[in-house]
Amino acid sequence: MEFKPLDPKGKLYLIPTRLGDDVPLEVLPISIKKVLEQVNHYIVENEKPARRFIKKVSPSKSQRSLVIHSVNKYTDASEIPSYLNPCLNGESIGLLSDAGCPGIADPGAEVVKIAHEKGIPVTPLVGPSSILLAMMSSGMNGQNFTFNGYLPIDKSERKSTIKHLEKISLEKKQAQIFIETPYRNDKMFADLISILHPNTRLCIACDITLTSEFISTKTVEEWKKEEIDLHKRPTIYIIQKE
Repeated sequence: MEFKPLDPKGKLYLIPTRLGDDVPLEVLPISIKKVLEQVNHYIVENEKPARRFIKKVSPSKSQRSLVIHSVNKYTDASEIPSYLNPCLNGESIGLLSDAGCPGIADPGAEVVKIAHEKGIPVTPLVGPSSILLAMMSSGMNGQNFTFNGYLPIDKSERKSTIKHLEKISLEKKQAQIFIETPYRNDKMFADLISILHPNTRLCIACDITLTSEFISTKTVEEWKKEEIDLHKRPTIYIIQKE
């Protein structure tokens, strides 16, 4: 009896990008350049930043050869499965976020979910994650932590959430990580130092991997004595009460 081999599927490569305007190969491994040079199909958060990144890492690659689909808040969810069709035909696809690791605080997670449902091999590549780099640098509990995404915008809901996260951090000995839209950072910082207990530790990690990088962990009481400008600077916040 003759057996015909199954048609191999292409891979979905999860390709980390820079967290800012650093020189790409100072913060990214050479394996990313190799993949970018091999892959022509991409699913990205936004097309223009993705094209700039690909050109920066692989300047000789033809931009005309690229087939790019965007997945963001404007994307019709029913269209996403079709973006993975090249993988079903044996061609690999690269998944790119605007910054950092795709699928982490990023709409690309839905693409990865669909890839698993279709039996498409998913291959994550090594690169910078602002969340993990901040956690590494915080001096807080790296064995028990939670990423909470964005906190509520509403003032009363935000205050309640901050208090709740502080309570959990004490009860579970668990570091609580969250982020904010960069132009609201100064307001977030003001809220944190006015709402949190004076002895609660707060890590501020902004512009990670950039020349302007700033990472510091202090008690809230100590932060009240500091002046810091976080406006429009990508920032990770971590709190833990002990």
